[in-house]
Amino acid sequence: MSKTMKQLFAPTNKDIRGRLIFTLTILAIFIIGCQVRVPGTENVTSNLGFLELLNSMGGGAFKNFSIFALGVMPYITASILMQLLEMDIIPSLAELAKQGHTGRQKLNRITRYLGIALAFIEGYAFAFAFYGKNGTPFEYLYISVILTAGTAFLLWLGDQISEKGVGNGLSLIIMAGIISTLPDMFVTAFQSLVTFGDIQQTTFGIVKFALFAIVYMAILVGVIFIQESERRVPIQYANKSTSSAKANTSYMPIKINTANVIPVIFASSLLSIPSILSAVINKEAFTVFVSKYLNYSTPVGFIIYVVFIFVFSYIYTFIQMKPEEFSKNLQESGGYIPGIRPGKDTEKYLSKILSRITVLGALFLVVIAGLPIIFSKVTDLPTSVSIGGTGLLIVVGVALETYKQLEGSMITRNYKKGYSRR
Repeated sequence: MSKTMKQLFAPTNKDIRGRLIFTLTILAIFIIGCQVRVPGTENVTSNLGFLELLNSMGGGAFKNFSIFALGVMPYITASILMQLLEMDIIPSLAELAKQGHTGRQKLNRITRYLGIALAFIEGYAFAFAFYGKNGTPFEYLYISVILTAGTAFLLWLGDQISEKGVGNGLSLIIMAGIISTLPDMFVTAFQSLVTFGDIQQTTFGIVKFALFAIVYMAILVGVIFIQESERRVPIQYANKSTSSAKANTSYMPIKINTANVIPVIFASSLLSIPSILSAVINKEAFTVFVSKYLNYSTPVGFIIYVVFIFVFSYIYTFIQMKPEEFSKNLQESGGYIPGIRPGKDTEKYLSKILSRITVLGALFLVVIAGLPIIFSKVTDLPTSVSIGGTGLLIVVGVALETYKQLEGSMITRNYKKGYSRR
């Protein structure tokens, strides 16, 4: 890592530093925008509750009811829905997915339109939830249009980072929002745990805060370890001799957490729909039902939440890996897994490995997603203070991906530089 940083500040890598500065500037614009409230909502206060996840992923924008309150989550939800619909549910979308780059561009355009539509719907629902019945239809429409415009602007900023900066723009925007809430979280934790009085009381409070910080860092290290863990499936090719095949054995890496954070986001989104509807409908019986059985802070809601994460982990993992398609491509290229017959046997073998690994990945997601809920139940700290959680998983994943991309750019540049000297 230190070698990469030294290369980054080398005189020959001035353009990469420029891209990095451009990325940080765009992220700074996002953080500033999170503090700009929607005009006319200065007197509106919010009780986040189940929306704390959305607020943390948006850099506190939802709590401030800022122009970026919805963040890029409508687009993320649209992307997940599109990936599910491409599984031959809608034949025309499945055909576009098979058309290569051109089809992918059309799918991305459809995803953008769907994301904007979802942003408008969510914006209208949240405007009604915040204002209740005190607002007028024009005020609801006004707020929803501003929130939709904020999401559209963030999508444009993300594109600018992807084209002119470093890393995936949308992922970095989400990561920046989460990181921006961390200082406030640790300050709140310190103020809640440390009470300045006599020496013994103060010392005990400092010890509790230090323990909190150590546990947080330990979970961070554990998340990094799991995110980097993978099962390597050996691949050999028929056109290679036995000696050369052993010397140059190829591997297909299968990550333990192939689905990444997507199952948690999708499960949270589904569980948030009834809560949003209860705020819009404003019927006492329905609100009580939702708060008792469809809120993941209750036992029944937590079980549903866990089941959703497990189910979506399996669905999304098999969408991403596609054992049947991989087996077909491997056979066509003359490759095979040692000891496994090509074709159906390879497909079954890969499906079996994916099923076993997905159990571990799903358990990991359940633990990470459940830690903040359990932590809030066993401690009297504010809801903004938590350990683990989806936010930490996103930060680790995006940070590792961005660093690898930056490191890859350095290696490629050095390789081209050395090649040109020959």
